[in-house]
Amino acid sequence: MGESIRVAVSDADIDGCYRVMVQLRPHLARETFVERVRSMADQGYRLAFLTAEGDVRAVAGYRIIDMLRTGRMLEVDDLVADASARSSGYGRRLLDWCHDLAKREGCSVVELDSAVHRADAHRFYFRERMHVLAFHFSRTVM
Repeated sequence: MGESIRVAVSDADIDGCYRVMVQLRPHLARETFVERVRSMADQGYRLAFLTAEGDVRAVAGYRIIDMLRTGRMLEVDDLVADASARSSGYGRRLLDWCHDLAKREGCSVVELDSAVHRADAHRFYFRERMHVLAFHFSRTVM
């Protein structure tokens, strides 16, 4: 069983990504995960996953959107490799897949946000020739 990258289409595909996605997004509940991903599809959200030896090893949630600032772009909402398989190149291969998809789709850039406390992720993104472009500000709605 080799390695492959696919876009999650079926509920089983989406559910199969949960075990890895929850490592990045621990607030997600398995009972509502498929429904939540499906509801985000109307906003362009897609879930790609890398499997190796039959197991999901990395997951990327992404959207292709148009912005005045960039034109067409691929925004990576979520990128996570299974903790038990980190440093195996799975995250890099999935990020490269996103970059190749962006090229095919006529995007000018691939962008993602990474929380300020995720120093290991930042080192990975710098190694992958990404750079800090801006601050991302947030204000909770009460």
